Amino acid sequence: MEPMKETSFDQRAYQQVARIPFGQLATYGQIAELMGEWGCARQVGWALRRLPLPSPLPWHRVVNAQGRLAMTLSRQGSDWIQRDLLLAEGIAVDHQGRLPLHRHRWRSECQSEQQS
Repeated sequence: MEPMKETSFDQRAYQQVARIPFGQLATYGQIAELMGEWGCARQVGWALRRLPLPSPLPWHRVVNAQGRLAMTLSRQGSDWIQRDLLLAEGIAVDHQGRLPLHRHRWRSECQSEQQS
């Protein structure tokens, strides 16, 4: 019997992020919860930050729980890339990085079942 191959935290985060549909948003905490890693929102953010850009993964659809993009110099321009990608999907982002999370929030099948 072959040993089971372990999937890294980053790979599991990427698998969940890949599920977010066009025009919808998820939070870092939401991705962590879907992974079964409650309280690991920051680690999800770091996993996404490690992605080489450009990336086919829809990393830009993951935002903070306040519905804002972190517009900071430390992001080395990825904040502006994220903003442009979201605008291209029809998600409004104001000059302070705020967006309508309540309108575009993704509900995975797991989350929909839990709320029923």
